[in-house]
Amino acid sequence: MTKITYYGHSCFIVSAENGYTVCFDPYENDSVPGLRLPQPMLADKVICSHEHKDHNASHLITIRKDGPENPWKISALSVPHDHHEGAHRGMNAITILHNDDEKIIHFGDLGRELKKGEAELLKNAGVIMIPCAGYYTIDAIEARRTIELLKPQLTILMHYRFADTGYDVQMSRTEVEKYIPAENLMGNAVEYG
Repeated sequence: MTKITYYGHSCFIVSAENGYTVCFDPYENDSVPGLRLPQPMLADKVICSHEHKDHNASHLITIRKDGPENPWKISALSVPHDHHEGAHRGMNAITILHNDDEKIIHFGDLGRELKKGEAELLKNAGVIMIPCAGYYTIDAIEARRTIELLKPQLTILMHYRFADTGYDVQMSRTEVEKYIPAENLMGNAVEYG
């Protein structure tokens, strides 16, 4: 059973059945309004989708020594962080954790809809973690089309405004729910597999 824990914005810890953990996109404290990472925060590996401070605070994560073996192969797909092929915000890495039993994808700050070849590489996922609130990333309508294209078993939305957290320019959780069903807006943790 894989456990996925959400820490707001685009930060997750994905824990394999053997206890190996990957932290995605930890943010600098106070870089995202209303959010601070709990401390200490432990992981076996940290992956940052791009260099912006709200996705690249790997120094806040303590890397465990002598942890369990990594059960996943890790690959990445470079995509633009904006609708202008990266000219405004640079590039972003979509990260894929995969093995014979599962495929888990973290989209980082995907800035435009996927092209056909990109979508083909990302199909057949068990879990996708995808942004949905616009301005810095694709919006809820684009996220819904991407979800419908990829047809993952489980979708977890991220990078949206909720209560007192997130950027004012992002769509709120309530606005996102108009386009994407609420079951994709997870609470603190979910188990998969």
